[in-house]
Amino acid sequence: MGDNNPDLETFRKQWQEEVTARSTARGLSSNPTRAHDSHEKFHKSIIKTALPPSNVLSEDTDVIDGISAQAYHDLDDKDNTRRLGVEGSKHPLTSKEPQSALEHYEKAIEREDQGNLGDSLNLYRKAYRLDAGVDRIYKNKHFPPSNTKIKPIDQNPSNAPVTVPNTAHHSLDGPSTSTTNDLIASFSDTNIPIAAPQIQGTPPPPCPIAHVPSEILIEILLKTAIADIASFARLSIVCKRFAYLVATEDRIWERICQGHEYGFAAMHYVWNTTIAGNPLPTNLLEASDLPPNNTPDISALTLNHGIPTSNFPPVSPPNLSLSPTYPSYRQMLRARPRLRFNGCYISTVNYHRPGASNTSTNATYTSPVHIVTYYRYLRFFRNGTCVSLLTTTEPADVVHHLTKENLHAHHNKESMLPSAIMRHALKGRWRLSGYRDPQAITIGTGDEMEKEGDVHIETEGVDPKYMYKMQLSLRSAGRAGGTRNNKLVWKGFWSYNRLTDDWATFTLRNDRAFFWSRVKSYAMGW
Repeated sequence: MGDNNPDLETFRKQWQEEVTARSTARGLSSNPTRAHDSHEKFHKSIIKTALPPSNVLSEDTDVIDGISAQAYHDLDDKDNTRRLGVEGSKHPLTSKEPQSALEHYEKAIEREDQGNLGDSLNLYRKAYRLDAGVDRIYKNKHFPPSNTKIKPIDQNPSNAPVTVPNTAHHSLDGPSTSTTNDLIASFSDTNIPIAAPQIQGTPPPPCPIAHVPSEILIEILLKTAIADIASFARLSIVCKRFAYLVATEDRIWERICQGHEYGFAAMHYVWNTTIAGNPLPTNLLEASDLPPNNTPDISALTLNHGIPTSNFPPVSPPNLSLSPTYPSYRQMLRARPRLRFNGCYISTVNYHRPGASNTSTNATYTSPVHIVTYYRYLRFFRNGTCVSLLTTTEPADVVHHLTKENLHAHHNKESMLPSAIMRHALKGRWRLSGYRDPQAITIGTGDEMEKEGDVHIETEGVDPKYMYKMQLSLRSAGRAGGTRNNKLVWKGFWSYNRLTDDWATFTLRNDRAFFWSRVKSYAMGW
């Protein structure tokens, strides 16, 4: 290709012109004062009116030869303003720093909403250092109590029609209030309702019990109460008729109170067996568990200001007639002290003690602390015997083995049977305290008279020469109107040495009360 090609020469000229034009444009942009020399006075007049005074001029402002370069320093400020949700706020560097504890707390909540957990935590710490109750101050400021009050519902809205029934119109004192007894009394004329038909237009399903006479119905309820008192009580939620019969049919409650199933006929107010569970001999002096030297019977010892002394004459069962204290047999069964045989009483004891410290160091933080947990179990039987067990094994592994069948002697230390836990169980006997004729007291003062509701327990010792005596008080735990007689509170714990005829007192510093727990496998506890 020759150099005298006219097309090639034309292309070279155009290319050189473009390169020269680009170089000239770059030179003009690098020196704006030369490019805009003709308009210098105009730009200076704009800067004079737009720029702030020199004493407040920002250091970030770029001024070259009196002309301000176009810079967007307010973009970060606007972005922060959008994050904070405050319109028109200034840069954080120029915002007012919190001074009081409340301001620090509010700022911490604001930073927490933004996701700045580190800053929020520091502000929370500063706020609580200034005022430990700053959270309450913040709550009272932003959530005053008056704003949280629930407005009372208008019983008579102005827009309600005239035909709307409202009991508030019937009395100037408002709607009448009725007690539970009045409510139950209103069920006296009710009948057992018949179930509605499952399909409209079809006859209702049969309900034979709705046509049973009241005499037969009461007999059915009585049999149910004897079989399971809890199921009998739950019948009150079936219908109004059953609720009335369960609450007011005193013949059923009288039978329960006087019966052996749940009532006081199963309670023993005198010793019924020996500590080993054998029947009491006719001549008490021939009993194998009596102290030597013809001293009084252990079962005839009570407490006189913490010291066992000669007891009062045998206690007869309490009178089961109604009284102002127990106006009904239902109230008597619920409130009068009695033991339960369909479960066991468990006492959970927790305490801590220091462990062995390292003698090579004097640091106290390296000393271990032991948390000790153990359990006491008491199960009462209807014949006047009981079982006492002290162990560290949890109730789920113990309660099902607290039976008479497991109270045998072939549980050795090597036994791996689940019932081997009973090798530490102690046989015993129990009795309740009851009413006593004050004229029968032969020694001491009236303050020594036994109170109704105390439980006296005598068990074997860890060694045949010892005998343990416990005195507890029947109480109720839980909400009002709930289960009664489900708690045993310690009143004393003693040890008797048969050989030396000495009494010793166990301290109850760590021991706690017993609480009753139902065990379904015990059934009725026969």
